[in-house]
Amino acid sequence: MTSVRFEPSGRLRGSVTAPPDKSISHRAALLGAMSLEPVRISNYLRAQDTLSTLDALRAVGALVEDHEDGTVVVRGVGLREAREPGGPIDVGNAGTLMRLLPGWLAAQEGRIFVLDGDSSIRRRPVDRIAEPLRLMGADIRATDGRFPPFVVYGTPLEAITYELPVASAQVKSCVLLAGLAASGTTSVVEPAPSRDHTERMLAGAGVAVTRDGLTVSVTCTDELDAQSLVVPGDLSSAAFVIAAGVLVKGSRLVVDNVGVNWTRTGFLRILKRMGAVVTGDLEAPSSRVAPDEPISDLEVTAGPLVGTVVEAEEVPLAIDELPLVALLGCFAEGETVVRGAQELRVKESDRIAGVVDGLRGLGAAIEATDDGFAVTGAAALRGGTIDARGDHRMAMLGAVAGLASEDGVEVVGMEAAAVSYPGFVDDLAALS
Repeated sequence: MTSVRFEPSGRLRGSVTAPPDKSISHRAALLGAMSLEPVRISNYLRAQDTLSTLDALRAVGALVEDHEDGTVVVRGVGLREAREPGGPIDVGNAGTLMRLLPGWLAAQEGRIFVLDGDSSIRRRPVDRIAEPLRLMGADIRATDGRFPPFVVYGTPLEAITYELPVASAQVKSCVLLAGLAASGTTSVVEPAPSRDHTERMLAGAGVAVTRDGLTVSVTCTDELDAQSLVVPGDLSSAAFVIAAGVLVKGSRLVVDNVGVNWTRTGFLRILKRMGAVVTGDLEAPSSRVAPDEPISDLEVTAGPLVGTVVEAEEVPLAIDELPLVALLGCFAEGETVVRGAQELRVKESDRIAGVVDGLRGLGAAIEATDDGFAVTGAAALRGGTIDARGDHRMAMLGAVAGLASEDGVEVVGMEAAAVSYPGFVDDLAALS
């Protein structure tokens, strides 16, 4: 593991371009493989997780051209013609890939697919996608009933209406992808809104996608027509730069060309409630499934913060940024509480335990709950050492904490940041 020390920083100034969106890159490549015509993807993220997706798609018969100009061209096999690979499909550390890909593979009649990954993936449950797929007629067999490696046996699928027990864009997307090849109309009912990138891409590819309140539906489709996709900057990655700009006194910076889809800007709404100044042309909620992804520059200014309460209905729209809410709470006046975030316990690491243990070791007054945490703000964070635990978000959290701390922070396992933001350390250094 690589240890990197982040010393207290003077004000941050300048602009940074966020890396391409990881969630959208995964989905764009997958749609390319499901299409018969070549799909050109501009600004595809080249990081460990998204490269695992390209390798997985090659394993099931797609041809992938990776061009030096940042463009990826995927020549797919169609909705129902994925090839049975000669061995297990390695998803690496990519949880999104692990949960979306089976939705497509479950409809590949007569073919067998084994999905496996690294040691972290083997601890992440797949029962939440297996349950709805089985209701559609799929045959999914997992280790100990719920963990990778697991086997997908392709079968004919029937449409269902499925009520998600927990709002999850990954589970929703898996069911919708399976619904493309299932007879009838497949609907997913969410308890609260979650990321809608899959719905937007499907609509752009000619699929009849409808949204009625918290219900999203797709009908059986012959083929997809995606052709050209553009990946915006990743707000979940940019959030760490934004948090640094908010926490380091005297800072003023701009994040260029970042995606501001309203289902991804929950963190910005929380930030503004805490008193931060973040401006940009943010998308408003809509009942229509728009086929495009809105993009804006965001300007960030440091300022005093106050504590807030993040309730369960806000969690799906800020799930990846909640560790940053804990860090911001360390510097906010009063108490900051996050509730209904039990999903954090089954990410790349148990992020509730990791955030609480890590920030407490730096001097924070923070306590874990079953479904979140509570932070009592203070004037400063002392500093020390934080273990990334192989989790890219935890690595970047430690780096930002170091810039805003009194004594600096050493991040053990900083290389984990390459999973989603390979240039993160260099970008921070440029802003300093």
